Amino acid sequence: MTRDEVDQICSALPGAHFASHHDGGLDAWKVGGKMFACIGMAGDGVSVKCADVDTAQFLIEIGAARKAKYFHRSWVRVPFEGKGPQEMTERIQSSYDLIRASLTKKVQATLPRR
Repeated sequence: MTRDEVDQICSALPGAHFASHHDGGLDAWKVGGKMFACIGMAGDGVSVKCADVDTAQFLIEIGAARKAKYFHRSWVRVPFEGKGPQEMTERIQSSYDLIRASLTKKVQATLPRR
């Protein structure tokens, strides 16, 4: 996987928008103002939210992801290297769905249908 491929996956999700931080910080994909995917300065992977801490820990234990530094334990970092498009798409879409579902009903109503 490449950064461009990850950006394509994220941009295809309804209501997703890119938030670039040109001050040397993180680049993030957001829905309803909340981040669902984050690409750090190293640019070698994407951090995504998992359903819970146990799911994140499981993905780390099986080698599908790494701990996402500076994030809550329910987030993991999925490296670009060695990941196929289907696996990366599933991780990003799952994170997107979790974040979108956590938005208020009012904000959800403003978003395009999924």
